[in-house]
Amino acid sequence: MNLPVPIPSVPRKPLTLRPAWRLWWDRLSIYLPVFLMMLLALASYWLLRATPEAVQPESQRAVGHEPDYFMKRFSVKVFEAGGALKTELFGTEARHYPDTGTLVVDSARIRSYNPQRQLSTATAKQITSNDAGTVFVLEGDAVLVRQAGRSANGAPLSRMEFHGEYLRVSVDSDHVMSDRPVLLVRDKDQIVANNLDYQGDTRVAELTGGVRVVFAAR
Repeated sequence: MNLPVPIPSVPRKPLTLRPAWRLWWDRLSIYLPVFLMMLLALASYWLLRATPEAVQPESQRAVGHEPDYFMKRFSVKVFEAGGALKTELFGTEARHYPDTGTLVVDSARIRSYNPQRQLSTATAKQITSNDAGTVFVLEGDAVLVRQAGRSANGAPLSRMEFHGEYLRVSVDSDHVMSDRPVLLVRDKDQIVANNLDYQGDTRVAELTGGVRVVFAAR
Protein backbone atom coordinates (compact mmCIF):
# COMPACT_ATOMS: atom_id res chain seq x y z
CA MET A 1 0.00 0.00 0.00
CA ASN A 2 1.48 3.19 -1.06
CA LEU A 3 0.94 6.15 1.12
CA PRO A 4 1.42 9.68 -0.21
CA VAL A 5 4.52 11.47 1.13
CA PRO A 6 3.80 15.07 1.98
CA ILE A 7 6.16 17.58 0.34
CA PRO A 8 6.98 20.46 2.64
CA SER A 9 6.34 23.82 1.12
CA VAL A 10 9.21 26.39 1.00
CA PRO A 11 8.11 29.67 2.45
CA ARG A 12 8.51 32.49 -0.05
CA LYS A 13 10.09 35.71 0.87
CA PRO A 14 7.95 38.68 0.32
CA LEU A 15 8.83 40.56 -2.93
CA THR A 16 10.40 43.90 -2.12
CA LEU A 17 11.11 46.72 -4.57
CA ARG A 18 14.60 48.42 -4.50
CA PRO A 19 14.53 52.15 -3.92
CA ALA A 20 15.09 54.32 -6.98
CA TRP A 21 18.20 55.93 -5.50
CA ARG A 22 19.86 52.51 -5.23
CA LEU A 23 19.22 51.90 -8.90
CA TRP A 24 20.77 55.22 -9.82
CA TRP A 25 23.74 54.56 -7.55
CA ASP A 26 24.37 51.16 -9.11
CA ARG A 27 24.37 52.69 -12.56
CA LEU A 28 26.56 55.58 -11.45
CA SER A 29 29.12 53.29 -9.81
CA ILE A 30 29.79 51.73 -13.21
CA TYR A 31 31.02 55.07 -14.62
CA LEU A 32 32.60 56.33 -11.39
CA PRO A 33 36.21 55.34 -12.39
CA VAL A 34 35.77 57.19 -15.68
CA PHE A 35 34.57 60.30 -13.85
CA LEU A 36 37.51 60.11 -11.45
CA MET A 37 39.98 59.90 -14.33
CA MET A 38 38.35 62.92 -15.97
CA LEU A 39 38.56 64.88 -12.72
CA LEU A 40 42.22 63.93 -12.30
CA ALA A 41 42.99 65.04 -15.86
CA LEU A 42 41.18 68.35 -15.32
CA ALA A 43 43.03 68.90 -12.04
CA SER A 44 46.39 68.22 -13.72
CA TYR A 45 45.57 70.64 -16.55
CA TRP A 46 44.51 73.35 -14.09
CA LEU A 47 47.66 72.84 -12.03
CA LEU A 48 49.81 73.11 -15.13
CA ARG A 49 48.11 76.36 -16.17
CA ALA A 50 48.37 77.81 -12.66
CA THR A 51 52.07 76.98 -12.22
CA PRO A 52 54.25 79.99 -13.21
CA GLU A 53 56.70 79.47 -16.03
CA ALA A 54 60.30 78.85 -15.12
CA VAL A 55 62.38 81.99 -15.15
CA GLN A 56 64.52 81.96 -18.26
CA PRO A 57 68.08 83.24 -17.80
CA GLU A 58 68.43 86.69 -19.25
CA SER A 59 70.57 86.85 -22.31
CA GLN A 60 73.81 88.69 -21.70
CA ARG A 61 73.25 92.35 -22.33
CA ALA A 62 75.39 93.72 -25.09
CA VAL A 63 77.88 96.18 -23.70
CA GLY A 64 77.15 99.59 -25.18
CA HIS A 65 79.64 102.35 -25.79
CA GLU A 66 79.03 103.96 -22.42
CA PRO A 67 81.74 104.88 -19.90
CA ASP A 68 81.83 102.89 -16.68
CA TYR A 69 83.77 105.52 -14.71
CA PHE A 70 84.87 109.17 -14.90
CA MET A 71 87.72 111.25 -13.57
CA LYS A 72 87.88 115.05 -13.54
CA ARG A 73 90.93 117.30 -13.12
CA PHE A 74 93.15 114.43 -12.13
CA SER A 75 96.77 113.32 -12.05
CA VAL A 76 97.84 109.67 -12.12
CA LYS A 77 101.43 108.59 -11.41
CA VAL A 78 103.06 105.22 -12.05
CA PHE A 79 106.33 104.36 -10.28
CA GLU A 80 108.97 101.74 -10.99
CA ALA A 81 109.79 99.03 -8.47
CA GLY A 82 112.71 101.11 -7.18
CA GLY A 83 110.47 104.13 -6.57
CA ALA A 84 111.47 106.22 -9.61
CA LEU A 85 108.69 107.94 -11.50
CA LYS A 86 107.85 106.08 -14.72
CA THR A 87 104.73 107.81 -16.09
CA GLU A 88 102.54 110.72 -15.07
CA LEU A 89 99.22 111.55 -16.71
CA PHE A 90 97.30 114.82 -16.34
CA GLY A 91 93.86 115.64 -17.72
CA THR A 92 90.75 117.73 -17.25
CA GLU A 93 88.45 114.73 -17.71
CA ALA A 94 88.86 111.01 -18.40
CA ARG A 95 86.29 108.42 -19.47
CA HIS A 96 86.81 104.67 -19.57
CA TYR A 97 84.89 102.61 -22.13
CA PRO A 98 84.73 98.87 -21.27
CA ASP A 99 83.44 97.80 -24.71
CA THR A 100 86.60 99.01 -26.45
CA GLY A 101 88.95 98.78 -23.46
CA THR A 102 90.08 102.38 -23.89
CA LEU A 103 90.61 105.44 -21.72
CA VAL A 104 89.86 108.82 -23.33
CA VAL A 105 91.45 111.89 -21.69
CA ASP A 106 90.62 115.49 -22.57
CA SER A 107 93.29 118.22 -22.49
CA ALA A 108 95.82 115.53 -21.71
CA ARG A 109 99.52 115.73 -20.88
CA ILE A 110 101.84 112.77 -20.34
CA ARG A 111 105.35 112.62 -18.91
CA SER A 112 107.18 109.32 -19.35
CA TYR A 113 110.70 107.97 -18.76
CA ASN A 114 112.22 105.05 -20.63
CA PRO A 115 114.70 102.64 -18.95
CA GLN A 116 117.59 105.01 -19.85
CA ARG A 117 115.68 107.83 -18.06
CA GLN A 118 115.13 109.71 -21.31
CA LEU A 119 112.10 111.97 -20.82
CA SER A 120 109.24 112.09 -23.31
CA THR A 121 106.25 114.43 -23.05
CA ALA A 122 103.02 114.31 -25.01
CA THR A 123 100.17 116.82 -25.15
CA ALA A 124 96.94 116.90 -27.15
CA LYS A 125 93.35 118.03 -26.96
CA GLN A 126 92.45 114.37 -26.56
CA ILE A 127 94.53 111.28 -25.88
CA THR A 128 93.12 107.75 -26.15
CA SER A 129 94.96 104.85 -24.51
CA ASN A 130 94.30 101.12 -24.42
CA ASP A 131 93.87 99.44 -21.03
CA ALA A 132 97.41 98.06 -21.14
CA GLY A 133 98.85 101.55 -21.62
CA THR A 134 100.93 100.43 -24.58
CA VAL A 135 99.24 102.44 -27.34
CA PHE A 136 98.40 106.16 -27.24
CA VAL A 137 96.51 108.10 -29.91
CA LEU A 138 97.00 111.87 -29.79
CA GLU A 139 94.39 114.01 -31.56
CA GLY A 140 94.13 117.78 -31.88
CA ASP A 141 97.28 119.93 -31.58
CA ALA A 142 99.26 116.78 -30.85
CA VAL A 143 102.88 117.25 -29.77
CA LEU A 144 105.33 114.52 -28.80
CA VAL A 145 108.75 115.63 -27.53
CA ARG A 146 111.68 113.35 -26.74
CA GLN A 147 114.51 115.01 -24.91
CA ALA A 148 118.11 114.34 -25.82
CA GLY A 149 119.60 111.33 -24.09
CA ARG A 150 121.51 108.12 -24.68
CA SER A 151 120.45 104.75 -26.01
CA ALA A 152 120.90 101.44 -24.23
CA ASN A 153 124.39 101.04 -25.76
CA GLY A 154 125.41 104.58 -24.80
CA ALA A 155 125.00 106.26 -28.20
CA PRO A 156 123.85 109.91 -28.02
CA LEU A 157 120.24 110.60 -29.01
CA SER A 158 119.13 113.94 -30.43
CA ARG A 159 116.12 115.86 -29.21
CA MET A 160 113.09 115.12 -31.41
CA GLU A 161 109.66 116.70 -31.76
CA PHE A 162 106.58 115.37 -33.58
CA HIS A 163 103.75 117.82 -34.34
CA GLY A 164 100.43 117.12 -36.02
CA GLU A 165 96.69 116.71 -35.64
CA TYR A 166 97.05 112.96 -35.27
CA LEU A 167 99.87 110.85 -33.82
CA ARG A 168 99.77 107.17 -32.89
CA VAL A 169 102.43 106.05 -30.44
CA SER A 170 103.23 102.41 -29.64
CA VAL A 171 105.32 102.29 -26.48
CA ASP A 172 106.55 98.67 -26.65
CA SER A 173 107.90 98.95 -30.19
CA ASP A 174 108.86 102.65 -29.86
CA HIS A 175 106.85 103.39 -32.98
CA VAL A 176 105.31 106.72 -34.01
CA MET A 177 103.09 106.99 -37.08
CA SER A 178 100.61 109.37 -38.65
CA ASP A 179 98.60 109.36 -41.87
CA ARG A 180 98.05 113.11 -41.67
CA PRO A 181 100.39 116.08 -42.19
CA VAL A 182 103.15 116.23 -39.60
CA LEU A 183 106.17 118.31 -38.66
CA LEU A 184 109.30 116.49 -37.48
CA VAL A 185 111.94 118.52 -35.69
CA ARG A 186 115.35 116.96 -35.03
CA ASP A 187 117.58 119.29 -33.08
CA LYS A 188 117.09 122.38 -35.30
CA ASP A 189 116.29 120.61 -38.58
CA GLN A 190 112.63 120.56 -39.67
CA ILE A 191 110.83 118.17 -42.02
CA VAL A 192 107.22 118.52 -43.15
CA ALA A 193 105.35 115.59 -44.77
CA ASN A 194 101.87 114.17 -45.25
CA ASN A 195 102.71 110.80 -43.67
CA LEU A 196 105.13 109.65 -40.98
CA ASP A 197 106.47 106.27 -39.94
CA TYR A 198 109.17 106.44 -37.27
CA GLN A 199 110.90 103.36 -35.80
CA GLY A 200 112.59 104.25 -32.54
CA ASP A 201 114.66 101.08 -32.29
CA THR A 202 116.46 101.90 -35.54
CA ARG A 203 115.97 105.70 -35.27
CA VAL A 204 114.73 105.73 -38.88
CA ALA A 205 111.91 108.05 -39.95
CA GLU A 206 110.09 107.47 -43.23
CA LEU A 207 108.22 110.56 -44.45
CA THR A 208 106.14 110.59 -47.65
CA GLY A 209 103.86 112.98 -49.48
CA GLY A 210 104.76 116.63 -50.00
CA VAL A 211 108.03 116.35 -48.12
CA ARG A 212 109.82 119.65 -47.38
CA VAL A 213 113.07 119.88 -45.45
CA VAL A 214 114.66 122.86 -43.74
CA PHE A 215 118.19 122.27 -42.43
CA ALA A 216 119.60 124.60 -39.84
CA ALA A 217 122.98 126.22 -40.57
CA ARG A 218 125.84 124.25 -39.09
